[in-house]
Parts: sequence; structure tokens; C-alpha cells
Amino acid sequence: MDDKLKIGKYEFNSRFILGSGKFSLELIKSAIEEAGAQIITLALRRAYTGEVENILDYIPKNITLLPNTSGARNAQEALRIARLSRELGCGELIKIEVISDSKYLLPDNYETIKACELLAKDGFTPLPYMYADLYVARAMRDAGAAAIMPLAAPIGSNKGLCAKEFIQILLNEIDLPIIVDAGIGSPSQACEAMQMGVSAVMANTAIAEAKNIALMAKAFSLAIKAGREGYLAGLASVSEAKASSPLTGFLRD
Repeated sequence: MDDKLKIGKYEFNSRFILGSGKFSLELIKSAIEEAGAQIITLALRRAYTGEVENILDYIPKNITLLPNTSGARNAQEALRIARLSRELGCGELIKIEVISDSKYLLPDNYETIKACELLAKDGFTPLPYMYADLYVARAMRDAGAAAIMPLAAPIGSNKGLCAKEFIQILLNEIDLPIIVDAGIGSPSQACEAMQMGVSAVMANTAIAEAKNIALMAKAFSLAIKAGREGYLAGLASVSEAKASSPLTGFLRD
């Protein structure tokens, strides 16, 4: 069965996306070898080619880079960061992050809409990070988004699908890939998200902070695959108790 993740003109076999905010060689190596990740996000400052350690030196050439605009506080700053990223050779896929709130680290949905329009007009394939809001998601779609990336819970919190009901609304109403980003803290939570019908799951903290990074990367990979197959198979409906075998042929005294 052809079940590829399709984002704009790009196609991927894996639905696991690795965030690299808590970068380590072990994390990158494990996510690629154990989880089969084909997309890795990175902030522009991690791709700096001066004396600071450069993450690009450790990502294989066959892995697709998804640079983000981390550090941008408005749409114009996001555009500037995206252009710098493209000049560094990171490609046109871009995750838009516009965050001006330093306490809760919530994305600024309205500046993100503006950024999405600016970047799409500049030739990028934008994937906006946002908190789940139907009206905002529609505006992002109309502005040129290739996928929508709602947070499941506050970034780095490992709290799971706190925004589940709102993400479900996006799944019902938005005809773009919905990629759950931020807050997923365990393989079971990743599986639950995939069972809802999201197109992919991005994880970082839950893997990077695990006692055994390689094993956790593999667990996430298996959970994401299981959740996707459960969704495609069609989950049974939830109901009151009912017999799974016919109520006939009882033994008699």
C-alpha cells in the first residue's frame, strides 16, 4: 500500500520527525538508525559555520532538513531567518516559529499567518507552528501553508495531547497534513495522535531526555507506525458492554 507522507512536492516514507533542539550526536544517530527518521528540524543558530559546533556536520545528506525560524518575534524576522537558512543551503522547506512570549513559549498565531504569506510568496514551502485554532489554520492554509503544525501541549512539557479536541477539529476541517508538534512525551501519546489521523508526529524532548535514547527512538518509531496502521484499519467504535461471541449455545444443567 502506498502510504507516503506528502508535504507540498515532497514525499517521505517515515512519519516520524525529529526535533533537534536538545541536540546530541546520540540523538541524531539513534533517530536515523533506530527510528528511521527522514526529516530533522534545526534552528539556524545550530547551523552556524563558525567556531560553534555545526549540527549540519552530523546529519547525513539523505536526510531532509526542516530549518525553523526559532528566535523570530514577528513575520519580518521570520522571513529574514528563512532567507539566511536558504543561503546556508538548508533548502526551501521551512518551519515557521514566531514566538514573542518568553514565559509560556506559545506561538504568535497572527504574526505566523503573516509570515506564512511572506514566505510562500518568496518561494518557500512553509509549515507553520501554531496552537490549534480553526480560523487561524484556515488563514494559514489560504496564505500558502503546506502543512499545519499544532502543538499538543506546551513545548518541552511531555504532557501529551492536551489540545486533542482542538486538533481533531483541524483534522475534520483542514485539507492539509496536520503534524502534531511539541508536548508529546511518550510513545503511547504519539500512537494516540496517529490514531486520530494526524499525518506525522514531531518529537524531541521525550527522546533526548530518555535514559536510553536509542531504545526510545525505536519505541517512538514503532508507536507512530502502529498508530497510523490503526487509523487506516478503522478503529472500532466505543460503546457499552456487548458480547464478542454469540449469546447462543449455553451449557445446560
